[in-house]
Amino acid sequence: MRGSIGCALRRQHGAASNGMRLFISIQLNDEMKHALRRIQHAMQSQGVQGNFTREENLHLTLAFIGEYPDPEDVLDVMEQIEFEPFDIRLDGVGSFGSLWWAGIDSVGEDEFDGSDALRNLAKHLRRGLADAGIPFDRKKFSPHITLVRKPQMRNGHGGRNLAIPEAVLEDLPMAEMLVEHVSLMRSERGKHGMIYTELGRI
Repeated sequence: MRGSIGCALRRQHGAASNGMRLFISIQLNDEMKHALRRIQHAMQSQGVQGNFTREENLHLTLAFIGEYPDPEDVLDVMEQIEFEPFDIRLDGVGSFGSLWWAGIDSVGEDEFDGSDALRNLAKHLRRGLADAGIPFDRKKFSPHITLVRKPQMRNGHGGRNLAIPEAVLEDLPMAEMLVEHVSLMRSERGKHGMIYTELGRI
């Protein structure tokens, strides 16, 4: 989707000689966000503290680009991708060191037979970025939504080996949503944390 957004991007590009911090993501609906907030609240009720992702910032990153001077280039790549709506669902919780996340999976599809719509979408987007010479984080795509960074207990116990409380794992909510759009987002550091702004979508 371009229109006035495309004009705004050109104005922003002209004013931002150092580029913008960009990423491509799936933005979540209210049902999915509410389920994720329930998980965060369950963690907090068990004494977990840390840098919890605000509800409005919960999202699923498909490709992290970082500083790049021309969002229009990224939108051009996105518009060349064949995209059909598909369903995703919550799929457990886990951790990468000092980051706790909620897993995401495609509904009714098998990643091992090549029919996983979510992973295929990420693969085609990343291939398009690479072909266009647009740099991005090439770490293996592992679909997840960040819930909290640097978790620790109220008693001060924390670190990379801190386990997610069993009470949280035993009562995980279920949620599904239809992915109808893929968004190009800008990330800015605000007074009270990160601010994410949609610049365009397919």
